[in-house]
Amino acid sequence: MPKKRSGGGLSPTQQAAKFLGVSVLAGAVLAGITLPAVGALGLAAKGSVESFDELPATMKTPPLSQRTTILDADGGQIATVYSRDRTVVPLKDISPYLQKAIVAIEDSRFYQHGAVDLKGVLRALNKNAQTGGVSEGASTLTQQYVKNVFIEEAGDDPTKVAQATQQTIGRKIRELKYAIQVEEELGKKKILENYLNITFFGQQAYGVEAAAQRYFSTSAKDLSLEQAALLAGIVQSPSRYDPVNDEAEATKRRNTVLQRMAAVGDISRAQAADAMKAPLGLKVSKPKNGCITAVKGAGFFCDYVREVFLTDPVFGKTKEQRAKIWNQGGLTIRTTMDPQSQNAAQRSIKDHVYKSDEVATAASIVQPGTGKILAMGQSRPYGFKKNETQINLSVDQSMGGGMGYQPGSTFKPIVAAAAIEDGMPANKTYSSPYQMAYPSPVSACDGKRWVNDPNAPAKLQNENSSEVGPYDMREATAKSVNTYYVQMISDIGICPVTTMAKKMGVVRADGDKMPQVPSIALGTQEMSPLTMANAYATFASRGMYCTPVAIESVSRRVGDKTTSLEVPKSTCSRAMSENTADTINTLLKGVVEDGTGSKAGLGSRPSAGKTGTTDERYAAWFVGYTPNMAGAVWVGDPAHKRKMTGITIGGRSYGKVFGGEVPGPIWRDMMSGALEGKPVENFNTVHIPDSKPRDRGDGDGDGGRDDGDNGGDDGFIGGLVGGNNGGGGDEPTPSFSIPEGFIRGQGNGGGNGNGGRFG
Repeated sequence: MPKKRSGGGLSPTQQAAKFLGVSVLAGAVLAGITLPAVGALGLAAKGSVESFDELPATMKTPPLSQRTTILDADGGQIATVYSRDRTVVPLKDISPYLQKAIVAIEDSRFYQHGAVDLKGVLRALNKNAQTGGVSEGASTLTQQYVKNVFIEEAGDDPTKVAQATQQTIGRKIRELKYAIQVEEELGKKKILENYLNITFFGQQAYGVEAAAQRYFSTSAKDLSLEQAALLAGIVQSPSRYDPVNDEAEATKRRNTVLQRMAAVGDISRAQAADAMKAPLGLKVSKPKNGCITAVKGAGFFCDYVREVFLTDPVFGKTKEQRAKIWNQGGLTIRTTMDPQSQNAAQRSIKDHVYKSDEVATAASIVQPGTGKILAMGQSRPYGFKKNETQINLSVDQSMGGGMGYQPGSTFKPIVAAAAIEDGMPANKTYSSPYQMAYPSPVSACDGKRWVNDPNAPAKLQNENSSEVGPYDMREATAKSVNTYYVQMISDIGICPVTTMAKKMGVVRADGDKMPQVPSIALGTQEMSPLTMANAYATFASRGMYCTPVAIESVSRRVGDKTTSLEVPKSTCSRAMSENTADTINTLLKGVVEDGTGSKAGLGSRPSAGKTGTTDERYAAWFVGYTPNMAGAVWVGDPAHKRKMTGITIGGRSYGKVFGGEVPGPIWRDMMSGALEGKPVENFNTVHIPDSKPRDRGDGDGDGGRDDGDNGGDDGFIGGLVGGNNGGGGDEPTPSFSIPEGFIRGQGNGGGNGNGGRFG
């Protein structure tokens, strides 16, 4: 029984059939040449469909979405990404067998009729009338192509896809009108070419080239008769005739296509019989889509490139515009990734930290003076399985990373740079006692002052009790003396330090503002490895900060045309004077030569750097550089739960993890490999007069509490109420009750003893 709508009347499908029947019988559609207004037929419900004449004269044809190829700096392929796995090819590069097969099975009168096949319509109407439903369609290849254009334009929006495929009179009218236009403008050969490139063949393959690669690992131009017949048969129902999941059903459908090709005279019956006996001969290649397929462990670099494209206004004013370009694909993106540096980073990471370890490591390398990101890797691979992750541990949260990690004493050189830029001599001496309360008051920005809580003063201490001053800047930096640097920031004020950090691109990984508290001198603000590597590149380039960049060029192929897109450029600005940078370079050379970073030294190649280990050992760092490369290595638990004491990392046991002991050697091996064959360059150094000599032993700043880096909670509202005392002193007690959950923090212990308030 024919299906009717509730309340009586014909169903939408029957209305469409009636419309076509009336049009044909009235002579309205004759070989696709003309069609009257729908209103003349009295079939259009008010408000439900536009009249034929009111439809736009030209069909919008969006560029076909294709795969995007991401390359390294040398042109080697990193990965392919796509929303549609498609490679557009001209008709001459498509097997003649496939051209004939698709016409034979989908529209055998394709070359005889216009946009609408009169005989096909009558045949379908007759058969559908007999069955009481729609058992046979009458759409020509041209109409199918038009429908596929509507689907392509809908993209991945399920609502728009439904609208593009719904069985309504309105959609059929649009399809018919645009089919007429396409026939007049393109001609049969071009329509067939477009159809074969836009059609979905199942298994994530769009277009014949992707389908040929997916099912047979060959190109569309090399398809055999049997292979072509199989692909042509899939089009009608990619899920039903999927040869990967139902070989028997796919074989039946292939043989139907072969029989049809013989019936219309494209091949002989003998050819068809021989082909029908042949096995399917599948040689399936798995879809290679997305950053998960990246080579050289560059999945996260690939992901960073995607984030840059989707967030940088240079690729489109709005998020939607950028996403549309990305999803349409057809892009060739050459990146800044240096394959030698990337290989060196991943090799070193693999040697020192296992993906199954309780903690992870992440590393980034940047080129000073250009901002080019040369490498980015981590111990937990890009993926969805155990010990894998999709979080890029090297970058900020806004770019696909996490909340960041406290950099500990690797932040101290930024404090030193602010002091030197402010006029402080490099041999400045402070009393630097083993333990002390935070000096108070300390000037902050906007005329404010930070004041320690007199009732429960926040305190700090050095790594071990043997570290007792006075110290000058050289020795305090080499040994990473906490009390020295807190006295320094208390002397110059907090604002010069946060200003210098901003000039060097140093920001919190979560995007929040840097608080105006003296404990920032000890590296208490969570940051990403890429941020720290690029900040130290400022020292290497003698004070010039360059914003990080990952993309060298982008070309976009649309149809037969290839155009170049504008890409983000690094913006360089002077963060400090050359003398200040040279002074920091001199200080940090000492850290590597005979300080806490001695295990990270590069032998005869000049290098500089700084260790960092947060309180409670939730994170350990080494950030260092040569004049031509800067790199940062972080080791820790991304969840901020596992302290690095009594732990095994990379098959080696550690009682306590220090910045110079685990991250340092990772950095050394990474940079040695990255710099192999590169010119050996020297720093511009300055003479730093010795302060009054004093024999106090050579203490190890990376022993005991390492750099004395007091990590942890920064307290409430930047010092208004203190956090945990990282120095082991008393925990400040708020003078008023705080609503539950109001204090934000990682909860990773330590704290910075930053109790106090603004006065």
